[in-house]
Amino acid sequence: MTITVRPAAEADLSALLALYGELNPDDAPLPQASADAVWAAISKQQGRTVLVAEADGTVAGTADCIVMPNLTRGGRAILFVENVVVAGSFRRRGLGRRLVEAAVGLGKAAGCYKVQLLAADDEYVHTFYRACGFKALAEGFRRYIP
Repeated sequence: MTITVRPAAEADLSALLALYGELNPDDAPLPQASADAVWAAISKQQGRTVLVAEADGTVAGTADCIVMPNLTRGGRAILFVENVVVAGSFRRRGLGRRLVEAAVGLGKAAGCYKVQLLAADDEYVHTFYRACGFKALAEGFRRYIP
């Protein structure tokens, strides 16, 4: 199987929405007009890269990355990674690791001093990120807005 990781394009939107459906199966599908508007905003956002992993030409995984400029650490930015998902039928084949490596590469290229993400509260997810070189060094907090 050939795995390719690249920035997502507008033509990938339907595949991205399908992947996000696997990530958050309880969410109602996003109407196409809304998805198009959100994609337009994402594609214009400086420092934002939505990565896709293709397996033999099929979009099978994604990671959303954004470089945040920073006034600490000598002005070195932070790369945040969100919405990492690999389609269930493609898991355990190296796509997730390739996505994470590509995200870290984006951070290096942007001069970031760290890559940061929040992981689901599942041990297999924590094991995956530790295997990719991440360490659980802080306690994350969230406040959902209804």
